[in-house]
Amino acid sequence: MIRRFTVVAMMVAAALGAGSAAQAQATATQGARQGLDATWSADVAIGWDNSISGNINSSAIGRLNDQPVVITKNSYESVYGTGLHFRVGGGYMLNEVMELRATFSFQSLDADLTRMGDYGASNLYGQYQDYQSLALDFGLRHYHRVSPKLRAYGEGEIGIAVIDETDVFLSAPAADFAGRASDFYDRTAAFAFGINAGLLYQTHERIGVYGQVGLRWMTGMADVDQLEDTSLETINDKSARTTFPFLLGVRFGFGN
Repeated sequence: MIRRFTVVAMMVAAALGAGSAAQAQATATQGARQGLDATWSADVAIGWDNSISGNINSSAIGRLNDQPVVITKNSYESVYGTGLHFRVGGGYMLNEVMELRATFSFQSLDADLTRMGDYGASNLYGQYQDYQSLALDFGLRHYHRVSPKLRAYGEGEIGIAVIDETDVFLSAPAADFAGRASDFYDRTAAFAFGINAGLLYQTHERIGVYGQVGLRWMTGMADVDQLEDTSLETINDKSARTTFPFLLGVRFGFGN
């Protein structure tokens, strides 16, 4: 009697254990696939670029209109500040954790009036044209599960950015000088490299919100073409730029 009761109890416990394990496995599988089971994804984001290094113009000493000129360096941050940029991207899941991505980014930054240096005995000021760029980046992203709805990720990107021609209006009030140095930088196709890290939180089976930070480096802009024989040709030597971008966005999954 006792032996039969023991056998029945063991069978019931085994059945309950198997049911609990199956339910836990199903829950884990559903959670693992949530948000990333879609083959394709699209996302939109807005972000800020904080400049770390790079100068819109470097320092130089020369002559302009038979006047001695001293140009002092100005960083991107001091001229353009921290600007917004907008991103629209898409991705293709290679497996449950790896995603191929392509992203378009647009950026437009307003320039502040800038002290450029000295023109003879007068202060020299410059008003730069707005900085505008359109970039296309390709990258590979790797996801890591933190919880059923939260994932951390890291990614690497490589791309190209087209930067509009940049003009500057120069003025030395005390010397009664004003003039536009048109095509200060030519329109440029700059190469870009970046690494990012972020968190993706699934608010719905197909929708997630994310935030990310990163480092991005872009090659310099095209050479100045109107300052020959002035000894000022070196003012664009440090135009390569490193930024610390921060993004907030929404990701949509679709397809199977």
